[in-house]
Amino acid sequence: MFAATDAAPEFAPTLGCMCCSPAMARFSARMAAGRRRGGAGRIAAPASVASDARATHDKKPDKPIAFVNMRLFDGRARNLRDGLRVVVEGQRIKSVEPAEKPLGIDAEKIDCGGGVLTPGLIDAHYHVTMAALPLDQLMTADIGFINLVAAQEASRLLLRGFTSIRDMAGPCFGLKQAIDCGVVAGPRIWPSGAMISQTSGHGDFRAPYEIPAARAAPLAHAESFGVGAIADGVPEVLRRARENLMLGASQLKLAAGGGVISNYDPIDVSQFTEDEFRAAVEAAENWGTYVTVHAYVPRAIRTAVGAGVLCVEHGQLMDEETAQILADRGVWLSSQPFLDDEDAIPFPEGSPQREKQLMVGRGTDRAYGLAQKYELKTAWGTDILFDAKRAARQGAQLAKMKRWYAPADILRMATGVNADLLQMSGPRNPYPAPVGVIEAGACADLLVVDGDPLRNIDLIAEPERNLRVVMKDGRFYKNAFAA
Repeated sequence: MFAATDAAPEFAPTLGCMCCSPAMARFSARMAAGRRRGGAGRIAAPASVASDARATHDKKPDKPIAFVNMRLFDGRARNLRDGLRVVVEGQRIKSVEPAEKPLGIDAEKIDCGGGVLTPGLIDAHYHVTMAALPLDQLMTADIGFINLVAAQEASRLLLRGFTSIRDMAGPCFGLKQAIDCGVVAGPRIWPSGAMISQTSGHGDFRAPYEIPAARAAPLAHAESFGVGAIADGVPEVLRRARENLMLGASQLKLAAGGGVISNYDPIDVSQFTEDEFRAAVEAAENWGTYVTVHAYVPRAIRTAVGAGVLCVEHGQLMDEETAQILADRGVWLSSQPFLDDEDAIPFPEGSPQREKQLMVGRGTDRAYGLAQKYELKTAWGTDILFDAKRAARQGAQLAKMKRWYAPADILRMATGVNADLLQMSGPRNPYPAPVGVIEAGACADLLVVDGDPLRNIDLIAEPERNLRVVMKDGRFYKNAFAA
């Protein structure tokens, strides 16, 4: 792992401490560089491993790429633009320029056949380690197996056109590191780490026989796995917040209210005090980032927002007064199209989870109506859990948004708008170049859609059929136009 040459003398015993030794300085620099590239204390994979893995997943172009004969959706405008050419060089978009302009460089031309070039899609609420496995396996399986399944799911995410995700709870730091250094294929990940929850809250998955917890009791499985982090009182919230930041969280997530899948918290309850939220907010602000909360009901949302929380996940049961507060304070709503349909988790009829699920589903129409009425900054995500077949319908869940929004606004939400939310991580943003837009200097995360998604957003629901190109970081993961 470390080079052996010249290392032994530097680690010889000295009369002073190790902190100022040349070896420690080099080690600290490597750790810091790893964090800047998106992994906490990351040691880069050996070059041979990384290049072999990349070769199995994607193709690095030998020269610049020019996308021609296409219509452009840039992630911001509500219309398509014709007569343009997009040039990619390395990992970035070099230029968006008139198609008739002399190219001026030796580039490989990709004739898009009149298809639509869009930015890669962004899911603002995903759980990459928990999307594809049933809950009973997640609670009992070896972590190595869970990570391997998550890596497979990450590659499928990419082929569905999702080049970026905001992970809203789960142990994804290692997977993110593997993706970033090329060991496996997958989207960019903005990780939250473990969801911080009070005792009996949405992130408390302990069994009744584990209560009351002994003072020196070991962590419960879900905590040791990195799904939830139980904290009660300001000091514990601070500690858990700082632990997630240490591991590389780009934002923090707390459970502010009851949840559907959790066993002990009714959907109407409010969790954590304003002081506890404020502790997490201050910890996040000290690191230049923000706190988002799981919350459905008005009291939970208002308590969190009163403490300085800048984003609310879900919000299906909010009322007019709460929506007005979000609008006045510029707080984001990151919501999902929860309905009682084929994408709903099949809880047993009559179970507490099923009753909570129905209540939330009934609130979805009203929540999106309030979001539009008060012009809330609204992000889109899926919150897919526990089923690989539902995960495969990720694009269909985006298309489902046509119940409330026009196709152009849906596509904007899943690209440029979601990208604005990602940018709120500030200096903790692991990918500083712009995503979700097609402009000079942005990450070369691009899709070519066979058809016009601004007229028919359902095209996104069938990625195998309708995505002709999937590119991330200037590399092809799918190229139907290749010879």
